[in-house]
Amino acid sequence: MKWILIAVVASLSFIAAGAASAQEALAKSSGCLNCHAVDTKKMGPGFKEIAAKYKGKADAQATLEAKLTGAKGHPAVKTSADDVKSLVKWILTM
Repeated sequence: MKWILIAVVASLSFIAAGAASAQEALAKSSGCLNCHAVDTKKMGPGFKEIAAKYKGKADAQATLEAKLTGAKGHPAVKTSADDVKSLVKWILTM
C-alpha cells in the first residue's frame, strides 16, 4: 500500500512539472520572459514576487488580467485572453 502511495505522488509530481514547463513555454512564446523571470527581477519583477504580492487577494486573477490586457501599468500583451488567464493562474500558484 505504501508503494502505491509513493508511485501516485511521484506520478503527480511529474504531471505538475510537465504543466509548469508548458506554462513556462507559453510565457516565453508570449514575450513575458523578455522582462520577467520566475525567481529573480529582470526589467520587471519575478513571477514569484508577483505571486507573493497578490497572495490572499480575492481579486488577484481579475486584477492581473486587466493590467495585462488593458495596458494599465504594464505594456499590453499580444496573446489571447485564454493564454493571459492561464499564465496569470500559473503565476499566482508560485
